[in-house]
Parts: sequence; structure tokens; C-alpha cells
Amino acid sequence: MKRIVDRINDLQLSRRNFIKAGTAAAASLSLVGCGSTLTTSAGQTAAQEGEWMTAACWHNCGGRCLNKGYVVDGVVIRQKSDDTHPDSPNFPQQRACLRGRSQRQQVYGADRLKYPMKRKHWEPGGGDKSLRGRDEWVRISWDEALDLVAAELKKAKDNHTNRSIFACGTEIGRMLNLYGGHITRWGTTSVGSWTLTPEKIGYGSGGETINDRISLRECETVVMLSMNPAWSSAGNPAYHFLQIKKAGAKFIAIDPYYNDSYALLEADWIPSRPSSDTSLLLGVAHTLITEDDPVTNPLIDWDFLKRCTIGFDADSMPEGEDPKGNFKDYVLGTYDGIPKDAEWASQICGVEPNRIRYLARELTKAKKVALIAGWASARNQNVDNLPQLIMTIGAMTGHIGKPGHCTGVSCHSGAANGGEALIKAGSDGLPSVANPVDDIFNDSSLWRGIVENKYNFMGTKDRQAGEIRQVDIRVIYHAGRALLQTTDGMTLGIEAHRKVDFVVAHGQFLTTNAKYADIVLPVTTEWERAGGFLTGNREMMIMYTNLIEPLYEAKSDQWIVTELGKRLGIAAEKLYPTDEKQQFFNKIMGSTVVGEDGKTFEKLITITESDLAEWGVTGKPQKGRISLKELQKKGLYQVERHPGDNYGYIAYENFAKDPVKFPMKNSESGKMEIYSRGLAKIINSMGFSKIKPIPTHITAAEGYEATFSDWNKKIKGDYPYQVINPHYLRRSHTVFNNVQWLRETWPNPVFISTRDAQEKGIVDGDTVLLTSKHGKTLRKALVTGRFMPGVIGLPHGSWVDIDEKTGIDTGGADNILCGSVPTGQGVSSWNTCIVSLEKYTGTPLIPDVERPQRIVL
Repeated sequence: MKRIVDRINDLQLSRRNFIKAGTAAAASLSLVGCGSTLTTSAGQTAAQEGEWMTAACWHNCGGRCLNKGYVVDGVVIRQKSDDTHPDSPNFPQQRACLRGRSQRQQVYGADRLKYPMKRKHWEPGGGDKSLRGRDEWVRISWDEALDLVAAELKKAKDNHTNRSIFACGTEIGRMLNLYGGHITRWGTTSVGSWTLTPEKIGYGSGGETINDRISLRECETVVMLSMNPAWSSAGNPAYHFLQIKKAGAKFIAIDPYYNDSYALLEADWIPSRPSSDTSLLLGVAHTLITEDDPVTNPLIDWDFLKRCTIGFDADSMPEGEDPKGNFKDYVLGTYDGIPKDAEWASQICGVEPNRIRYLARELTKAKKVALIAGWASARNQNVDNLPQLIMTIGAMTGHIGKPGHCTGVSCHSGAANGGEALIKAGSDGLPSVANPVDDIFNDSSLWRGIVENKYNFMGTKDRQAGEIRQVDIRVIYHAGRALLQTTDGMTLGIEAHRKVDFVVAHGQFLTTNAKYADIVLPVTTEWERAGGFLTGNREMMIMYTNLIEPLYEAKSDQWIVTELGKRLGIAAEKLYPTDEKQQFFNKIMGSTVVGEDGKTFEKLITITESDLAEWGVTGKPQKGRISLKELQKKGLYQVERHPGDNYGYIAYENFAKDPVKFPMKNSESGKMEIYSRGLAKIINSMGFSKIKPIPTHITAAEGYEATFSDWNKKIKGDYPYQVINPHYLRRSHTVFNNVQWLRETWPNPVFISTRDAQEKGIVDGDTVLLTSKHGKTLRKALVTGRFMPGVIGLPHGSWVDIDEKTGIDTGGADNILCGSVPTGQGVSSWNTCIVSLEKYTGTPLIPDVERPQRIVL
């Protein structure tokens, strides 16, 4: 670290200002303009010769755009984004968002973890476990830290077997697998019920379900279900949607929140309650069925239904199944006496019946329509057949497999631009290491399993429940994901962390994982590592390299687990046969790009003997599309697009033309399964809740109906409001939450509808208390007409900060309100949460930017 400080001093900056560059008030480097000079806060300018280098912008926002740092004597003093080619709709630049542009404030943040630390009152066995999350920290050496961690792992294994160790993280998982294994986890935290449903119904869960961005310009109508690409899919998706609008498309938005994306596209808003989309779409299906006339009013594509699906009506049921179990008769109420008409649906989803009928008519097969959804609507309890129902509506109206028509998921890196990646990175060349332990927690019941010493075991094959297994977790090891912050039921998660013998966390900051640990190990950022590749959409790939030396005593995850392995008897060469530079170079050598025919792939990067010598790696020379040195300089390779090229993509085009020749590989029948025995079997075997083989409405455990103490009499209960958790431009999930520039710009309020605020006497800036069955949190109110009454918006990802005296979170953490309530396929139900709302009478919150940073040592 001293070398870095000396360099900063050489640049006429004080160490204090450098370290505090993350705060807006103390920022000492000017980012104004595009020149290569350094301007200090005192107005001094020093001409410095440096180099623009591609910096990793590695966070899971869905964009991963081009980010460059101007490096002077080992210090990044400026940033810029994509200027590798002129910007145009067909060949857009990969521009960084405000989060990527503030990344220097993150890497050089005053709150970076600098040294290995242990909790002051920790001792082998746990010490005073109740102090986890509020204890003081003591600096220790790397040798001491690694010795302690290794000793605790060995003790857990020797006394309680490897099943007593729960760990999350790629590198620590690799090491523990060689050490005899560990319990791990699986979950639906991002994609909700799109996780397992597509495995059985003959449909996908991401960008493979929608057409590419140029085909989407042919759409006449785009129906968006719970989407906000301007906030949650960074990079170009919102820009692509704007091109679709400019081409003449009409937009319709189904959402409890009229967000910035809908405003940009001037979308027709249909406000619909959280966790109610199944009822809404059943009402749409009823309208389509009852109003369809093949001659005078053709709404339904009967040809597609008959050729490409099973289970829509009695005539298309799978062999051996009761014909009465078909979808059409369920919707019409033929056998249960309950027509799922617009009036029925309106009582649940809150959409006026005529608006439901309007939506159905807009989906007519005569129009070119894209029916697209984000993952948010599937992050709800009891919506395991929502993806199946979205597919069904698309099949009924024929909006599958044709230019200008599609049905599916538009989210994350596949937002607004479906299809296979046109550029792919190679493999790192490391052999896989199997985990000898077959135990695996589902996220929705992870913390409950640790607290209660038992969990619902699901085999790794088909995730089918086999038994209730006893467990005794003694060690929690965090080395990947913000697990405590973002896994269901944070209140129960804190209890779990205060129960076990030992908690260790890798971290760059005192995140929630680290805050509740016993020992914290500081890790490097991607700016301080060898390099790697990033893909933010199908048309481009970014190659970033090392920018700076590791700050303070931070080490890479691979270095840490290698040193732990040595202490546990695992040879370094067995753990990692090659070093991190060689692993990176293996990816370089294996990178491919699509050929001009749009089908075959060829080598992307030319590598010479001099490249191999300069890098000091092993490999063979090869001929590619671009030289290694040129790619290093540009940092980006992007396939240029234009209408009529060979790189277009129409989702399920071959299947729609000939389902016999091109059957669906992930369904029992080879067709799109409106009636899916496989889906019902896999969900019902899990033991959380039951579904039918066809899409039906199931009341969510903590959804809209649960806001009433008496549903029939419409009497509201103790928790009368629903909460949703929008992605927020201050953060990428939880990352960047500590960056002061972003905290100042995006204050993280709670969004409250105008009507609800008036009823509660709440005005902008009031501190309000949200209370659920599972926790409490405080936020300042932002009153808006963009949220439908009865629905509250609490942005996703803010770090928890519990007031130990009151038990109230003052950080605005959305997950503190969510419980461990597994349903169906174990969906993490972030948007199924009910609360009470009141003006807080205690000490008002101060703005987040004024809260003390978590600066340790």
C-alpha cells in the first residue's frame, strides 16, 4: 500500500483525500472533460502521461458495459466509457451507466476492507455469539487469520463431518470439495418460477424466448409485464425499446408501478396488483375464448394450438389423462362452476373488467405483438405456473415463432435482444471438482434449516423432495454472493448466524455478510486481478485486464483458498493446476465469434509467439478476427448489426413451422405443454405446495388476499399493504450501496401512492415505519401517483442496519420484511410481502449520504 500512497503524493494529492475519494465532498480528482490531465481539488493541474485501459465493470446489473480507466503510475485517475466507434441504433456504443462511471469511488473507497480482522469477542467455539453484527474489530495478520479459519474448518469436519460446513462461493467451494465436501444451496432469487418451470413445459426462461432487437422493430404492439429495463437492465435495452417505439409500436404496461421505462415509451398503463398476474391472464384467456369467432372476430390461432401444443382443450389432452382437466374448460368454469372471466379476475388483480377485455383484444392474432415479461412477476409465492400461462396466452394468439411476434422473457442481458450469443469467451481450463456431499439447501428455507437443524431435502436430479434431513451446521463460510442480505428471511438469517460456532466472510467492504462474521478476509476487486471477459448482450464481449496493484493487504479468492488448502493438506497444484494469468489466457485462446453465415463459429483472437512470450503463458499461435494487442487496446469486440443480416433471431421459428421435425427438447411430449404432467410432478414432489398440470390461480401465502382478515367481507387485516422491491439505479442488487456519489444522487426512499399517503397523513420526507410478520424497517417517504393504491415500493438491495435497542432496521433493507415462506419450487418471493404502514414517531432518519460509512481500521 505504501507504494500506492507514494504515487498519490507524487500526484500532489494527500493520502486522506485519496482514500476519501469515494465521498462527493472530499473527491479530489476532477472527472470533467475528456482530456488526460489531472486536476486536484486545489485547482492544480499536472500533465501526466498515462494509458487508457479497459476496466472491469463486473457487477450483476445485466449490462456489464465498456468502462475504461486512465492509469497514471499505477493509479486510476479518470474514467470514460465506449468511444470505440460512432453510435447508431444498428451499431450502438456500450455505454456505462452512472454506477459504472462511479466505480473509481468504489475501488478506492474509504471503506475498503484493508486487513484481515477478527471480532474482538470471538474465540474458538464462537465466544459471545450475540455480538455478531455489533462487535468491535481487531486487526490480525494473514497467517493468523488463515490458521484460525483452517483450524475451525478442521474442527467442524473432525467433530461433526463435512455436513456441518455450509459455504457459498466458487473458489471456497472448489477447495472444500477437495477437503471432503460441504453443504451448498440453490435458489430462484433472480428468475423466480422461471427456474424449473421451463424444464418441463417446452419453453425457455430468458433471451432465447424472444426475437432479436431488429425483428422487434416490426412489432405493432409490445405488452410489457413487470419490466423496467431503464433501471434493471443497464446498458442498451431501454434504447432498443425506444427504437421499437420510433418504428411505430404501441406499448402497454402491466405493473403496479408506472416506472421510468413505461414513461420513456409513453406506455398505456394497466395497474395490476403484485402476485396477481395469473388471475389477470386467466381473465384475458376467458375473453379470448368467449369472443373468438374464426370468421367475424378471429382472436385465437387455432392452427398453432392444434399443431404445437397439448392440453388446451379436451381434444388435445395427453393420452391417459382425464379430458375434463383441460385448460379451456377450467377457464370457462365448465366443471367447477367458476368462470375465470374479467369480473372474476378484477376482484384479485384490481384491473377494471373492461381493461382486461381491452388487453385481450390487443393481443389478437391479426396484429404483430410481443408479449414479454421481466422476471419480477415470477418472484412471488404460488406462481409456479405463471410462465406456463404466459406461454399459453402467446400460443393462443399465435405470437410465437414469427418476425414481429414473440412471447417470453425480456430481462437482464437478454432484454430487448433475444438469441444465442454471437461472441463467446473460452474456458479457464480448470478441471471440475465434484462435491462429495449431496445436501443442498433451497434459498427459501436455508436459514430456517440452520436454525431448526432440519430441512426439506431435494435431490440434485429434478430437485425432487426425498426426505426431511437432520443437519447441524457449525460453520458458515461466505465467499460469494451477498447471501445474508439477499436470501429469504434476513431476520431468521441473522438468528442463524448467531447460532453457529464460526462465521467467516471474504469481502471488499463491511457488507452484511462481513458484518455478522467472526473473521473477515479482505479480497481484491476485479481491477486488481489478472483480467477476464464480460458479456452484457449477445452482440459484444469485453476483455478487461489488470489496472492496479492490490490495495492494502487485499488478496484474491484463489490466493486465499490456496493458502487455506495448504493448511488442510491440499496441494496447491491439485487445487489450481494453472495460475490466474494462465486461466485468463485460456479464455482468450478459446474465445469465438460467429462467422459471416451467422451459424458457424471461428476463433476471435489472433495470438502470436511474441504474445505468448510477453504474457509468459503456454499455448499455441492461432489466427483470429482481431489481434490480441488490438483487443487489449479497444477492450471490446462487437458484431455490427443491420436489418437483413445473418445474425437475426426469431424465437422458436423452426418449431412453429414444423413441430414434428423440430420438437421441444425440454418437454415430455415435444410440444408446448399447456397441460404438463412433468411440471406438476416436479413441483408437487417438493413438498412446499401443490399445483395442477394446467395454469390455475392459486392464492399466494402472503399476497393480496392475505391483506384481508375476511376476504368475503373485504375487511382489511393487520398488514393491509403489499410491498414490491424495484431494482434501483443506486445499486446493482446490493453492490454500490456504499458509494457516496450514488447515495447522494439516489436517496432510497419508500414510494407511497398519493391516496395511501393522504389516508395516513404522510407527506414527502416523513420517516415511515414498515412492519411485516418478519421484520421492521424505516425509510423516508416519497409520495407519488406512479404507484397504485395499496402497493408500496421499497427499492431492492439496501444494506441492513439494525438498531439493537428497538429491533428496527434503519437501512431500508427490503429483505428484512420478507420471510422464509417457501412455496411451489421454492421461489424466493420478493414481491409477495404484506405490511402495515405508519408515520414514525421516533427520531427521524437522516439522509443515507450523511450516515457514517462503515470504515474499519
